[in-house]
Amino acid sequence: MPETDWARLKAHELRALADQNAVVILPVASTEQHGPHLPTMTDTRLGYEIAHRAARIAYDTRPVVVAPVVWSGLSEHHMPFGGTLTVSHATFRALIADLIDSITRLGFRDILISNSHGGNIVACQQILDELSPKVAATLAFVTYPTEAAQEYAEILEDQEQIMHAGEGETAMMMACEGDLVDASELGTIAQMGETGGPAFLKAGKSGYRWRPFAHMTANGLAGNPARATPEKGELLLQAGAKAVAALIADPDTWASPRDLRGAGTQGVNFRKE
Repeated sequence: MPETDWARLKAHELRALADQNAVVILPVASTEQHGPHLPTMTDTRLGYEIAHRAARIAYDTRPVVVAPVVWSGLSEHHMPFGGTLTVSHATFRALIADLIDSITRLGFRDILISNSHGGNIVACQQILDELSPKVAATLAFVTYPTEAAQEYAEILEDQEQIMHAGEGETAMMMACEGDLVDASELGTIAQMGETGGPAFLKAGKSGYRWRPFAHMTANGLAGNPARATPEKGELLLQAGAKAVAALIADPDTWASPRDLRGAGTQGVNFRKE
């Protein structure tokens, strides 16, 4: 299998990949508390793992290279529990924009931002809205648990989706960094309160208001890690990677926007030649 890690490749090898129209995966994550049992690297480590597995799966369709993980994300809501490094929205947006600029200046034309932290979702969507009309590349964005939601619902037992430091993330960390998981009290630390999940940030029927994570959990986790196993973690990692790889391999992901405009309306042309 060809090397997929940007940091392990030499400059001329990356230039060659740009000439081959390789897809660049730019993983974005966070460094933040993950309860009493998981390390602060959890989102970054899982984002790295998913991105590289997806790259290896998709490589048969077209070359893929994975840039280093952006480990600094939007994690203000986790600050009350300690162990968290967060950046401002302005810094995060500027960093992602500058990295995309660097990647496109090197000749890459298809870039996937692959996200592993829920707090980054809205900002990443806004970044794509802002940059896509301006850059000489097709930009796509995915959060792997959402892309693999159907598969994950069939694997998980105590929750239907990936929750912060719960069954899913604990299982995946057991599979790839088992020595960093403290499994001594997994049966007693679950946090499945009524203010969890979508209700955490809900106002009214469809409104939103910001809340710190301490609003919904006493110990920094959300979910039940007791059912986590390395075997389940491997299933989750592979399902997430396959879902992201399928997105990469789909030609529609990278197709140019259609232009359905006609000659004009009311006698006035849309286009100025």
